[in-house]
Amino acid sequence: MPDAAPVADPTPSFSPLYQQIKGLLVRGLESGEWKPGDAIPSEMELAARFKVSQGTVRKAIDELATENLLIRRQGKGTFVATHAEERVQYRFLRLRPDDGGAGSMQRRLLDCRRMRAPLDVARALDLKAGETAVQLRRLLLADGRPVVLDDIWLPGTPFKGLSIERLQGWRGPMYRLFETEFGVRMIRAEEKIRAVGAAEEEAEALAVPLGAPLLSVERLSFTYGDRPVELRRGLYNTSSHHYRNELS
Repeated sequence: MPDAAPVADPTPSFSPLYQQIKGLLVRGLESGEWKPGDAIPSEMELAARFKVSQGTVRKAIDELATENLLIRRQGKGTFVATHAEERVQYRFLRLRPDDGGAGSMQRRLLDCRRMRAPLDVARALDLKAGETAVQLRRLLLADGRPVVLDDIWLPGTPFKGLSIERLQGWRGPMYRLFETEFGVRMIRAEEKIRAVGAAEEEAEALAVPLGAPLLSVERLSFTYGDRPVELRRGLYNTSSHHYRNELS
């Protein structure tokens, strides 16, 4: 019996025009044509460049603004989002004080080392067996009290030159360091959250009793092209803080 003819896909993929323009804009962001903090061309200029209507460009920019890749400023234009901006720099940290305060944290770097990535870390960061990773360990403190113990893993190649001295000398948000000094921008993240009891080392670091309840938050952050570039495992002391999320 002859082979059956291939059946055509009844639902061929179709990308609306504004989505195609959005893809071109993201490509410009990824290539560094427009860097964090830069103004992008006006809607009129982009419409002329891509030979589409301003409405199509506006819809593409609206989506990128919703995704925190671009920021509109009334009367000034549209800018590439940067982790230097307050509304962006704490976007991935959802821990808030119970008293309703600002929630700003001080950081204390405990360690920074380069090593062969453990198997689970290599798998999460899409590294080949034997590739190098950078491990950071730090505390986040509120009013001098430790609240978060973070273990942070980064792929070694894009973060070549990252050292404890460089981190200690940096005064801004750490993600801002990553985007300005290493050209790596975190644009989205996925999290897994569970309740755990404090083990001996973690209890000592967070100044809580052995077995005290902690919130374990594992975050995988991605840059353009859905490439994983950070694995963060945090233990949160929620005795005076809570994890806050907005659903829409």
